[in-house]
Amino acid sequence: MRLRTKRVYDDPAAEDGFRVLVDRLWPRGLKKEDARLDLWLRDIAPSSELRRWYQHDEALWPEFRRRYFAELDGMPEVVEQLKKAIGRRNATLLYSTRHTDYNNARALLEYLTR
Repeated sequence: MRLRTKRVYDDPAAEDGFRVLVDRLWPRGLKKEDARLDLWLRDIAPSSELRRWYQHDEALWPEFRRRYFAELDGMPEVVEQLKKAIGRRNATLLYSTRHTDYNNARALLEYLTR
């Protein structure tokens, strides 16, 4: 299994494998049919409070990760749902922000592979 992240606005590719949107809100300006998703798992996204606090401030990245990991630890059933949906196939965690290095999908990838 290979797990990676990608902006949901980027063109889908065969190597994406199983495509999972991991944002709580639907991406602006994107038609559902254009997203070509296999799953939209809103519940695995950071809480609205955490998302508003973080606002993709690079200086807050370490603390964001710590808080988000704590949220994920508190919802093992949702994490297990994602792992089960992905199985052993290649998968891509999709996100909508322009911040390619400091986003919830990147943190989630780290959480799942640690």
